[in-house]
Amino acid sequence: MTEPLTAARMRAIERAAIESGAVTGLELMERAGQGVVEAVFEEWPDLADGAHRAVVLCGPGNNGGDGFVVARLLRARGWAVSAFFYGNADSLPPDARANHDRYAQTDPVHPLGHPVASADALEALEDAASHAKDHTEDKRPFVVIDALFGIGLTRPVEGLNALMAHMDYLIHFPDLNAARIVAVDVPTGFHTDTGNVLWSKSVSQNPFPAIIPNLVVTFHAPKPVHHRLRHDGIPVHVKDIGLPVSVPEKSPPEA
Repeated sequence: MTEPLTAARMRAIERAAIESGAVTGLELMERAGQGVVEAVFEEWPDLADGAHRAVVLCGPGNNGGDGFVVARLLRARGWAVSAFFYGNADSLPPDARANHDRYAQTDPVHPLGHPVASADALEALEDAASHAKDHTEDKRPFVVIDALFGIGLTRPVEGLNALMAHMDYLIHFPDLNAARIVAVDVPTGFHTDTGNVLWSKSVSQNPFPAIIPNLVVTFHAPKPVHHRLRHDGIPVHVKDIGLPVSVPEKSPPEA
């Protein structure tokens, strides 16, 4: 399926598939995480061999759950993974919470805090990035997974400004020229249906409104935002997660 889907239409397709019993939310989340890992290796075959490094940024919804699946799968391949979580675990949707807890059973989940990124979390991000500078013997590629909000973001996230600044640091850090930024579904800071960057009212207070990725991995079908990203030269991989091609529109009520 190639027709762009709005965020609402994508949610309706997922919901219909789950309610029909054709698939569970956990199965969709697992397939999405597997799709992200597959796309990373398709885009960069050099990463398929060996154990590399990844920072996975997980948000407070199901996109974050996808991120925890990605973190677990990369860890299982021997990668050095640092997982960060923005939000409150008790408020996660059930499937995302299940994947958060599964990952947390074997590896720590570092808090990004709410509503602003905590100093400890930002320091940990800096430590992960500066490892390449301070330990020059480690030349493994560095990958950052943006699984913060996906298709659900409709307004600027003011509290993430400090995190955005650190993402900019990761992307442009001279000794991390091998860093690769991967967005799960939609890069943080972009509106799914319009493709616009969600600027705050005061640009001076939000100089880093969006995460600009090197690769976007979306599911089932492209969304309107992906046309803009492709136009800007950013590769977008669309992964099949076993959803039906479409769902019928609701019939109008009988007179």
